[in-house]
Amino acid sequence: MRIEKKITTNTDPAGPWSLVVPLKPLARAKSRLAPATGAELRARLALAFARDTVAAALSCRAVRDVVVVTNDTEAGAALAALGAHIVPDEPDRGLNAALAHGERAVRKARPGAALAALNADLPALRPEELARVFDFSAAFPRAFVTDAAGIGTTFLSAAPGTELRPAFGGSSRARHLDSGAVEIGLTGIDSVRQDVDTGDDLRAALALGVGPHTAVRWAAGTRPADR
Repeated sequence: MRIEKKITTNTDPAGPWSLVVPLKPLARAKSRLAPATGAELRARLALAFARDTVAAALSCRAVRDVVVVTNDTEAGAALAALGAHIVPDEPDRGLNAALAHGERAVRKARPGAALAALNADLPALRPEELARVFDFSAAFPRAFVTDAAGIGTTFLSAAPGTELRPAFGGSSRARHLDSGAVEIGLTGIDSVRQDVDTGDDLRAALALGVGPHTAVRWAAGTRPADR
């Protein structure tokens, strides 16, 4: 079963930006986190991360709508319940293909849309910090946020009439710079930078203060068993 919602035009949008969020099937998501959490908790946390990310994004004053590209029916249902539009990952060829597919879906409905890609693993995301990133991005054709490690990318924007040209994964900071995108050097946007791939990343996100879904899942998953 696939969940798909038509992307409709909001007549009273909260903001001008459409946000595309890719999400792997939960069974495969966040594999590098498993040594720190175990396989079962890893999958549950992957969904919690996505729920907190999407909820924060939908609360951001700059965001018109959030499009999640995923083939995971459980995740799709949970994120649709928050208000996200779910688009099946029909290419099923990895992160950047999913983002390009989401971009096409958005611009089929709204050809002049300003859009951005955002990682699904930002459990500490603050709407006001994301809004500052959008405010900065509005002045450039393409702009991006480097992750907390200084190597990858957590956010990439494209102005109306500009292709997103995503190059996420691995050393994506260098690729996005080479492609002409402007690096966003704002301070005070730690929650937009702190993605979670490893146990150390998770501890850093917890220190920033994660959203309610991650907080509850983490507390439940680490609670000592009843004796």
